[in-house]
Amino acid sequence: MRKPTTNRPATILLTALAPVSWGTTYAVTTEFLPADRPLFTGMMRALPAGLVLLGLARVLPRGVWWGKAAVLGALNIGAFFPLLFLSAYRLPGGMAAVVGSVGPLIVVGLSAVLLGQRPTARSVLTGLVAAFGVSLVVLRAAGALDAVGVLAALAATASMSAGTVLTKRWGRPEGVGPLALTAWQLTAGGLLIAPLALLVEGAPPALDGRAVGGYLYLALANTAVAYWLWFRGIGRLTATQVTFLGPLSPLTAAVVGWAALGQALTPVQLAGMALAFGATVAGQLGVRQPRVGRTFGPAGGKGAAEALRGVPRAL
Repeated sequence: MRKPTTNRPATILLTALAPVSWGTTYAVTTEFLPADRPLFTGMMRALPAGLVLLGLARVLPRGVWWGKAAVLGALNIGAFFPLLFLSAYRLPGGMAAVVGSVGPLIVVGLSAVLLGQRPTARSVLTGLVAAFGVSLVVLRAAGALDAVGVLAALAATASMSAGTVLTKRWGRPEGVGPLALTAWQLTAGGLLIAPLALLVEGAPPALDGRAVGGYLYLALANTAVAYWLWFRGIGRLTATQVTFLGPLSPLTAAVVGWAALGQALTPVQLAGMALAFGATVAGQLGVRQPRVGRTFGPAGGKGAAEALRGVPRAL
């Protein structure tokens, strides 16, 4: 079995393209898509992307991987998308992004429990700096916080964080690449969202050319390609490394808002961007190389145990 090369600049940069792409979601949603259709939008992001990738991969789960794919699809897509949109609709300003920026800290804790990676003062401090930097960029003054919105944002962050760590722990079935794993999760997540969208939002809205273009971008570049890069990165980097790339999403959203939507950036926001970006870079440094292959055997077993022993134990 090949030994992976981890912590390479090329791998990190390619993985970073995922949260950078996700940072364009807000602008595309507000400028091109029907209003007040978060569940339909979540389904249109996930299900078409999953089916396209499934057609390319031409591999279905086997055995226990039917259940694992469903769990990962629910955590990373099926629960994450609706909770994320619910929090965005109910919270003021960028509060949802601020709550989401604690994701690296959740992953640090879950990695200690599930992957045996002991948290270090450096990783915790880096996570706090990233969250503080994001708060300076996106947080606006104001009103009372909605309890449901805050809980939804926390649940979305915890769901994606747990999905990231479990994706790292379970790896992939022998001989299955990240394309198939991404296809399984997006398809499972989209199928979970579809009936919920129909029950809550009713029949799909009529779509004009702008909306069709927006959904094509979200499904293909923003979801299919981005999630493939994300899960590929999880297979080659540590879970903590990958999640420390997450702050690039709100930073990208701020830059797109400034460049394309005419939103001003204050000196405080620029300072926050520098802090969050610095924390993102720091989260990639000083990580030991894994010594084992990226894939686990179909049933876990001895191969999985040996693989877990090879995971880096500290940042």
